[in-house]
Parts: sequence; structure tokens; C-alpha cells
Amino acid sequence: MSSISPVLENEFKPLSSPEATPISVAYGDGIGPEIMKATLEILEAAGAQLDIEKIDIGAQVYEQGHSSGIASEAWDSLRRTKVFLKSPITTPQGGEYKSLNVTVRKTLGLFANVRPCVSYHPVVENLHPTMDVVIVRENEEDTYGGIEHQQTDEVAQCLKLITRPGSERICRYAFEYAVANNRKKVTCMTKDNIMKLTDGLFHKVFEEVAAEYPQIESEHWIIDIAAAKLATAPEEFDVIVTPNLYGDILSDIAIQLTGSVGMGGSANIGDGIAMFEAIHGSAPPIAGQNIANPSGLLNAAVMMLVHIGQPAIAEKIQNAWLKTIEDGIHTEDIVSEKQTKQTVGTQEFAAAVIERLGQKPEGLKAVEYNSDSHGELKVTIKPTVPAVKTMVGVDVFVHWHEVKPDDLGAALESISNDDLSIKMITNRGVKVWPNGFPETFCTDHWRCRFKSSDDQPISHQQIIDLLSRISAAGIDFIKTEHLCLFDGKPGYSLGQGE
Repeated sequence: MSSISPVLENEFKPLSSPEATPISVAYGDGIGPEIMKATLEILEAAGAQLDIEKIDIGAQVYEQGHSSGIASEAWDSLRRTKVFLKSPITTPQGGEYKSLNVTVRKTLGLFANVRPCVSYHPVVENLHPTMDVVIVRENEEDTYGGIEHQQTDEVAQCLKLITRPGSERICRYAFEYAVANNRKKVTCMTKDNIMKLTDGLFHKVFEEVAAEYPQIESEHWIIDIAAAKLATAPEEFDVIVTPNLYGDILSDIAIQLTGSVGMGGSANIGDGIAMFEAIHGSAPPIAGQNIANPSGLLNAAVMMLVHIGQPAIAEKIQNAWLKTIEDGIHTEDIVSEKQTKQTVGTQEFAAAVIERLGQKPEGLKAVEYNSDSHGELKVTIKPTVPAVKTMVGVDVFVHWHEVKPDDLGAALESISNDDLSIKMITNRGVKVWPNGFPETFCTDHWRCRFKSSDDQPISHQQIIDLLSRISAAGIDFIKTEHLCLFDGKPGYSLGQGE
């Protein structure tokens, strides 16, 4: 098992009593070691029962040749303890390196990213005194699959994946979370007015799940106006559930609205395994200066303690933290003229929290936790009933240098037959043949839609034969997408302008 530096290791004495819960801990990069040291000192002082296994991740592991930033012995620890408290890490620039966060979340099936965003007004100055929003972000799918290609000189593409099981699991988790934490409303946010199949599936599944929780109010917003509303009136939201990319962006916006991204913690929850981390990054410019706010990681650790069945310790720590900031003991990121009485560094802030263990805030609302709050919520998903699938065509994407859709259309008409004939050509999703507009800007990446007559079923061999004719005509095809009907309904989008 990997170890951290001796200086940090000797400053924390892990508990090894029979009641101690094994957890894996990574000190990370940048400000990571400082805020982890501060956090673990508070947990130890509060009496957290933890049996800690230290693992190495991040920069030093990338440098050892592990492109994902994590080695096999660290995976062994995570699969053994099933609880991971992680400091931020730095992912090197360059396409050969993969995000460790995404890798861990997807490899271990951590499908739910839970990010509470709470206002601590007036102690921490912000524009929204009553804000108390929890963002439940789908954690494995969407564009974060990292499936990208460049197949022409001018175009790169990213594959967006939304699945019915993934959507059902995260939506059901959001409602279970609302029930367990006495929340009143769950809001779904998508862009299904544009992405009708992918975001449309997420929205559809949300509505199906919402019908099973009549005691919880449910609603759907289009993501752009929803983001504007969140920024101006966050008090109108309670629990928000959303696909991966939107959730990542929204949660950073939301936590910053509370006063500082440095206070945000998050839980990454899977089936029997979980990772807890600060929302923010490793902040290399301020590393080693004892000025970083450890609150984000500390709040993540509080969520961890509730998750592993130590809610009393979690309650003691968070109330002491609330009392600390209420007393005006602040790190630089939340300093204000009116509220700050003493500006302190990372370690001094941790010492102030430890000094207040057992105390409760007087102005801010004290917290109360039980074993149901934030914890390991079990969700089950219904098996998918297979539809009747009929293949009726194919979209053939081609690399074509000439910006003349009529010439391409004529070439493809010449190789069409009674089985599959060219119906439409689009460029960046816009129909440019037949009868396209000359004003439409075109690049070298073309979607060429071939369909059967009257949606008659076709075979894979017919598609192979078509591709052979396209290749023989000297046209560079680069990918295909089959056009299918599911129970008679199209499983593909129309072209813009079609």
C-alpha cells in the first residue's frame, strides 16, 4: 500500500478500534495535503472512528506512467474499504491523460454526485440569504463518457450518451434523497427542446419516476432559463436533478452563490461504495501557503461520517464549524468587512473548529443528523422491456472537401438503388441537400441519410453493400449510424430544416 509523506503521516493517528470504519484517504496535489491534514485533525479530535488506509493518486502517479493517475494498489484499497475521502488532484495537460475523478466515478459505479449548496448568511456574505439547494448530478454518462473523434480536417465530435437505466437510477435517487431529508420538491433540468432523444429520454424517465412519489412536488425546466433562475432566485429550488454536464456547471455556480466555492463538499454515491471530496480543484498557485479554506473537504467528510453511520460525530463537527464561521474566524476567501473578526490560515482555522467541538451556533441554524440523512440510499431500477426494433436506413458520414452539397448529392444519387436511396444531406445538422440555402455555412463533415422505401426493413448486408459502392465512388465514409424504429417510432432525429 502506498503511503504519504512521513511528516503528514505522523501528524494523524488513525483509530484502530473494533468499531472503526475502514476508509481510503488520498492527500492529493496542490492544496490537497494541507486541507486533508486540517480535516483529519478535526475528525480525530471529534472522536471519529476511522481505520485509515493512505493511497497515492494524482500528479506523482501520472508521472510514474499511469495515464489515469491511479495505480493498482490504490484500486485494491478502494474496493476493500468502499469509502474514499479524497483531496483535489491535478490532471496534467494533454490528451494522453485521463481525469482521475471521472475514472474513479465511472469505474466504481458512483452514479450520484450530491452537492449541497447552502447560504450561511449573514456570516458569509452573499446575495441569497435563504438559499438551500441540493444538486443531484448524474455522474457517469452524458458527454463525460469521453468518447471523442476527429475524422476530418475541420470537425471534432463528442458522443453524448444518455441511458434509460442511468436516468432512472439518478432520478429515483433524487426522490429518495428528498424523502430521507424532508425535502419538498425535485426539479429536473434538461435541454430537451433541442436534444429531443437524449435529454428527452432523461426528462421522460424523470416524469415516470416522479409519478411514484406523489408526496414530493416535481417540475421540469429547460436548462438555460433554469440556470438564470438559479443564479437570481435559488430559493425557488430545493433538490435539482440533471444530466452530468449541466450538473457539473450548475453546482459550481450554485456553491459560488453561497459565498465561496471553497466551502462546497460533495458525495459520489454508488451501490455499496462512495467517494467524498471538495468541489474545488487543487489550486496550485496557493499551495503550501497555509491560506486554503479546508471547509469544502471538511463538509465532504461530514457527509462521509453520516454515510458510514457516525451521524453524532458528523453533527458535532458541523455545528462546531458553523460556530467557528459565526464567530468571525474566516479564511481569506470569505473575509468581509462586517463579519470577519479574525483572518486565519488553514491550520489555524482547523484549530478554531477543534476548540468549538461540542458547541452549537447561535445565529446560524444548528444541524441534526440521523442515519437516514445523506446516507446510502438503495435504489432499484426496472428492467427494460425490449421494443420491436426495425432498421430502415443509415446515416453515412463522409469527409468531403468540396463545399458543394449539390455535387455530393448527385454523386450519392448515382449509387442509390431500390433498397437504399439518398434522402437528405446535412452539414453540422442543417439540411443542405436537396434544396439547401446558399447562405448555410458548410465544413468538410457531411451526414448523408439513406432510407428504404416506405420504411421497409433492411439488413446489415444492404448497408455493407451501400458502403462498398460509396467507397468505389471515391468518397471517404468515416462513420455510420443506423436508423431504427422502436415499436414503430423513429429512434433518430430529423435534420434541421428537414
